[in-house]
Amino acid sequence: MEYGVDRSNEKTPFLKNPTIKKMVRQRYFYLLLIPGVVWAALFAYAPMVGLYMAFVNYQPTLGNFWGSLFKADFVGFQWFEHFFSGQDFLRVMRNTLVSSVLTLSIGFILPIFIAITLNEVRLNWFKRTVQTASYLPFFISWVVASSIVITLLSAEGPVNQLLMKIGVVEQGVLFMQAGKMFWIIIALSNAWKDMGYNSIMYLAAIAAIPTELFEAAKVDGANRLKQIWHVLLPMLRPTIIILLILNIGNLMNTGFDQYFLLGNSLNRSYSDVIDTYAFRYGIQNGMFSYAAAVSMFKSVIAFILVITVNNISKKMGQTHLF
Repeated sequence: MEYGVDRSNEKTPFLKNPTIKKMVRQRYFYLLLIPGVVWAALFAYAPMVGLYMAFVNYQPTLGNFWGSLFKADFVGFQWFEHFFSGQDFLRVMRNTLVSSVLTLSIGFILPIFIAITLNEVRLNWFKRTVQTASYLPFFISWVVASSIVITLLSAEGPVNQLLMKIGVVEQGVLFMQAGKMFWIIIALSNAWKDMGYNSIMYLAAIAAIPTELFEAAKVDGANRLKQIWHVLLPMLRPTIIILLILNIGNLMNTGFDQYFLLGNSLNRSYSDVIDTYAFRYGIQNGMFSYAAAVSMFKSVIAFILVITVNNISKKMGQTHLF
């Protein structure tokens, strides 16, 4: 080495790369990411190999799983064509989309309203009580939640007792047997169960809004409602848009537990969605490849919805995912 010349980095020129320098500087954050990356690789990406099942005639009796999967007869898009041309396609798609749109309409607006309302409460003990009460349903399993819903809506349940007491009906309404009521029942049940937990994100976003903005609006003569409309809601817009994009991506992913537990043979024409349909044919009837094709179709539509809504938001100059 020449006198006065530092050549320590000549053997490691990659350290001069800005990206590498940034990764080395933030190496501890990358170490924290390792468990999440490993989990995603094992439980989110590795199982995607099973998508091949949708394009073959899978028979589990051929041997072990991998042998049965890759030795099965390749049938291409036969199972997809069978689903699209079947008599159940329109009914299942109608139930999935209508119940999802109703759930999104009610369940997306309600957490925003709860967060704004709780932010205006000045009694801390009352605020904590309402928050706890609204969070609890999220931690209840759908087995328990569905039992509560069925009990409330039974012929002699509290809801029918109240309706008869105020003179709305003369005898108990069989809510769980009336198919046309199932969509609104499932939408309200989903909203009730998730509203408290979903409001946490909005409460966190509201807490991050600088108080100087509200004080400036107050000096300009804005009352509390105007402060909410002109300050709070515009500041919440990025959070609202991001969550809306993610929720629209889940339109086809209605869920399984609530439909399986609240549905029955009398309301099946309205309660049968893609998830329960795939379960019935895949697990109960043993048509694994057909169920895989149905589930794959749902995932592809969800992916297209996320990309479409994200691009629309980007072109409108709003917040977007990527």
